[in-house]
Amino acid sequence: MIAFPSLQQELARQLREARVDHEAFAMPLKICELAECRATCCHDGVFLESEEREVIADVVESHAETLAEYGWTPAEIFQRMEDGRWKSVTLPDHSPAASFPTHFPKTRCVFLDAEHRCVLQRLAMDTGRHPWFWKPVSCWMHPILLKPGRRGERPLLTLATAENDPVAHPGYPGFSAFTPCGMPCEGGPPARKTLAAELDLLGHLAGRDVCGELAAVAEEDR
Repeated sequence: MIAFPSLQQELARQLREARVDHEAFAMPLKICELAECRATCCHDGVFLESEEREVIADVVESHAETLAEYGWTPAEIFQRMEDGRWKSVTLPDHSPAASFPTHFPKTRCVFLDAEHRCVLQRLAMDTGRHPWFWKPVSCWMHPILLKPGRRGERPLLTLATAENDPVAHPGYPGFSAFTPCGMPCEGGPPARKTLAAELDLLGHLAGRDVCGELAAVAEEDR
């Protein structure tokens, strides 16, 4: 279902065991509008597992001609961070969204084209694959979090909020809850509907009807 078999296997294992945060998925979220948000959630690139980096490097090499037709010909696509982890390169972005958070650096992921579309997603669609086949897992899951269990607890499938954002620290209030697709939106549909495509793919990976579980509890609570 995705191009990263080891990651898919581990993700499926955790999802089969996971508790679902029904309250989080009742939160109203705005439906993604790329023309408006200009891929704000992709501004800082993405940290990559070794399997993702290897697969994506091969895809970029083997589909170089098609990617060039998209106008996408970067010299470098990965950078190694000081802590040893790998991340996609970021480039200056001189035309961010009007609502771009002030604490975000004005950059964009190297895998975005001139119209802020993910070239890995474009390529997958143009070759008849699932749109997120080659997309890093943390990209297409955003703003969903799968928090590992601690001290024998089961993992938790939830949403990032300003209160639990895993990358928040003094001077940086957070990431997910400040992106248009992760920010609560009064009057918007519940997150379980806004993120139905993401939840559906997660469910397929795990052999679990996550959307159905969320809908059933929501119906009981009415």
